[in-house]
Amino acid sequence: MAKISLEPLRDLDGYVASALVDSESGMLLAGDGSAVNLEVAAAGNTEVLRAKRKVANALKLNDTIEDILISLTKQYHLLRPLESNQKLFLYVVLDRSKSNLAMARHELRTFEKTLDFS
Repeated sequence: MAKISLEPLRDLDGYVASALVDSESGMLLAGDGSAVNLEVAAAGNTEVLRAKRKVANALKLNDTIEDILISLTKQYHLLRPLESNQKLFLYVVLDRSKSNLAMARHELRTFEKTLDFS
């Protein structure tokens, strides 16, 4: 896999940190930001994504997860499985007081389209 840069995500309002994670292994493939232990976050959020997928399958929703939002009192944590590769997901931490959630979701979709794994 080519080296992936998450630096463009720094332009998100309220940006704290980001990661590209392998949802099968929980391994951090790329990370940016130091306010969060991204290795721990990658492993833990992999479990969140797996659990939601398991529930969606059990409910026979026949749908795909676009993103998962975890709202904390001071932060938003966004998990976004890639449309181009469901085995990978983006994880972004935003300062809730400085971010615009709708814009962040839109910009994540746009950023995802720029990723090249060749």
